[in-house]
Amino acid sequence: MKLVSYEYAGQRGLGKVVGERVIPLNQVLPELPRSIAALLAAGAEVLAQVERVQVDDEALEFTQIRLLPPVTDPQKYLAIGMNYKAHAEEAARNGVPIPKSQLWFNKQVSCLNGPFDPVEMPKVSDKLDYEAELGVVIGKRCRHVSVAEAASVVAGYLVCNDVSVRDWQMRSPTFTLGKSFDTHGPIGPWLVTADEVPDPHNLMMRCWVNGELRQETNTGDMIYNIWEQIAYLSTVMTLEPGDILATGTPAGVGVGFDPKRFLAVDDVVRIEVEGLGYIENRVVAEK
Repeated sequence: MKLVSYEYAGQRGLGKVVGERVIPLNQVLPELPRSIAALLAAGAEVLAQVERVQVDDEALEFTQIRLLPPVTDPQKYLAIGMNYKAHAEEAARNGVPIPKSQLWFNKQVSCLNGPFDPVEMPKVSDKLDYEAELGVVIGKRCRHVSVAEAASVVAGYLVCNDVSVRDWQMRSPTFTLGKSFDTHGPIGPWLVTADEVPDPHNLMMRCWVNGELRQETNTGDMIYNIWEQIAYLSTVMTLEPGDILATGTPAGVGVGFDPKRFLAVDDVVRIEVEGLGYIENRVVAEK
């Protein structure tokens, strides 16, 4: 099942994608929550109700709506750094030491952006970079999850661009400032539920800038797999329905080139993950 958040005629709603159309779930089932995080928190019975909804005359065309970030109100957006060996090596060449354990940082949730919305070039920097990532969305409130149990707390998957402002990233050892500028968290295009992704560790992931392939890898190349990531994080904190985990980027980011290849205004970044669709964002100047 593919779930979206969208805007139509000035109103926000939840949708279920069927083929080339979107079923407006809040019209069909008015009692449903109005966010995907709340829908996940409502539990399996409510999700099963959504699963049974069929296309009817109320379904919308994609041309009629604006897709929003699928999860519009997560409590947490966490990302792991240098989780692909080749990327860790290119980061080390730029003075970032290879971590000896999982390296996590926050992207503040105010950075979230739609799958096809513009990404801003900040007024304070020209070191704008892209990072293709597989995103995981937590489906159940959980703590102290074992590696063996971790798959059971995943609601689904989506495509992420961990947009990074490299000079601001290095101003703080947590990376958070350089990872959290407004509009620098495009995700989507929808949440693909976990039952449609048999093996999240065997998906091809690619990133193009202006049609040039910059990143390409299989998610099986992660240093720490998704289940290990969830176990590690849940040792520290309670994970909540709708929380987003960005699972690492491969080699080929702009800062890894010599000379460096940062993004410029009017560049278009397209990121695709096998089976999950793609997101595409144009860089615009911050107003």
